[in-house]
Amino acid sequence: MSASSERLLRPREVCQRLGVSYSTLARWVREGRIRVVRTAGGKYRVPESEVRRIAEGVPISREVRAVIYARVSSPDQRGDLERQVQYLTQYCSSRGYRVIDVLSDVASGLKTERRGLSKLFNYVVNRQVDVVVVAYRDRLTRFGFEYLEYFFRQYGVAIEAVFGEEPKDSHRELVEDLIEVVTSFAGKLYGLRSHRKKEFVEGFKKLLKEVGKYE
Repeated sequence: MSASSERLLRPREVCQRLGVSYSTLARWVREGRIRVVRTAGGKYRVPESEVRRIAEGVPISREVRAVIYARVSSPDQRGDLERQVQYLTQYCSSRGYRVIDVLSDVASGLKTERRGLSKLFNYVVNRQVDVVVVAYRDRLTRFGFEYLEYFFRQYGVAIEAVFGEEPKDSHRELVEDLIEVVTSFAGKLYGLRSHRKKEFVEGFKKLLKEVGKYE
């Protein structure tokens, strides 16, 4: 039977035939577990073949929508940014993911107002993505990754950090973020334009140089 001539069922009839509640059916629709057809008025109808598929216990075969997110801290790291995107694109291809967008930011992992990250949030809350793929966990955020992971999970979105944690010998960005944290706290302690704030931050940088962690 062609799609154009297939009978389309109203939600109430689907619930009756499958023996489920309307809330369960609505959840299946949101999660993509059952295929629906939208009417001109915005309501949905369920093809009869879908009802048979559910009744017979046959899982739906659907593609995985992926968004790639890459980040570096400074413009002179754009080469690394391109390598992240290239590798993650190959990774998604090898797993059969359909990449719907490639997002990137040149900003600190402590900064929350990032254009790419904001667009990623829009994809998540609008349920337009199934998995977010990053090279390392800290590409999304320097701190609080678990909170972000929990938030995404509420919308059925998984985060795949291909390489897991950042390598221990890759400390440049960590040092820069640490200086940013110290600068922020010094500003709150002494005032943003305070001379003591400047002295405090410069003293911290000097300490890092003495222990060989800052150049």
